[in-house]
Amino acid sequence: MSRIPEPTPTPQGPMYEGRLLDRADEEVVDQGVAFDLRTLMSRRGLLIGGGLGLGAVVLAACAPAATGSSSSTAAPTPSTTATATDAAVAEIPDETAGPYPGDGSNGPDILDEAGIIRQDIRSSIDGGATADGVPLSFELQILDLANGGMPFAGVAVYAWHCNAQGEYSLYSSGLEDVSYLRGVQVADDDGKVSFTSVFPGCYSGRWPHIHFEVYPDVAAITDASNAIATSQLALPEDACSAVYAETAYSGSADNLARISLTSDNVFGDDGGVSQLATTTGSVTGGYTATLVVGVDTTTTPSAGAAPTGGSGRPPGS
Repeated sequence: MSRIPEPTPTPQGPMYEGRLLDRADEEVVDQGVAFDLRTLMSRRGLLIGGGLGLGAVVLAACAPAATGSSSSTAAPTPSTTATATDAAVAEIPDETAGPYPGDGSNGPDILDEAGIIRQDIRSSIDGGATADGVPLSFELQILDLANGGMPFAGVAVYAWHCNAQGEYSLYSSGLEDVSYLRGVQVADDDGKVSFTSVFPGCYSGRWPHIHFEVYPDVAAITDASNAIATSQLALPEDACSAVYAETAYSGSADNLARISLTSDNVFGDDGGVSQLATTTGSVTGGYTATLVVGVDTTTTPSAGAAPTGGSGRPPGS
């Protein structure tokens, strides 16, 4: 469960990291997204001033690759830096945000909440609920195709996915007040963001996936229409099959057997060729998934609506 930070009492009022709280009677996590943004930018300034860069606080993961695969290894290998000289990366396909985005475009808006800028998304923002399942760390490297494929430093990425039972926080029955498996990270100088989470389940009608939206900067996350890319990461079949043998993923193996990347109503256009993550790891040690995401700001984003041509609805929704 996430530890809730405590403010420091001072004669001027309660302070956190040297700044007075906007709402003196509320906890740090209830100060609002504006307070979060000032905290994030203050930390970034300190890190850069110390020669570390924002990337020092991002979880290391395996080097991204343009195409997906999976291998069973005991532990993930450290991240390596990709540059514009790497193999050409295609623009990530625009995909639906689905009916459970939590970005204000369809009901709940978690992007206005304090605490949404976080790397570990396994628990609700208030620490009240924690998702179970096989550990998964996933890393996205965002490349700026309008600038020669250079790392897209400074963009903000909002990621979310279902739990082991195929349910979505904020929407599924009994999870309306739960906010786990959702979070925002800001890309470091290598264009990378990473999240600590759990492996998502497979619900009827959809291939196992992780949603994400890319915003031009962290200040833009409060309005879903500001997203410059909306897409989904697909998880490899061999990793899914291994995870879904676990009791926490009851029903996922049967659902996976009835769907394929080519029959999925999102990845089916091309079999998810540029959206299939590379994974390493194991059920016992946890998995790491990586994906290179090409974003072209010269094209107009076309995603957002719920998909057609299949149910793709998690249980309890």
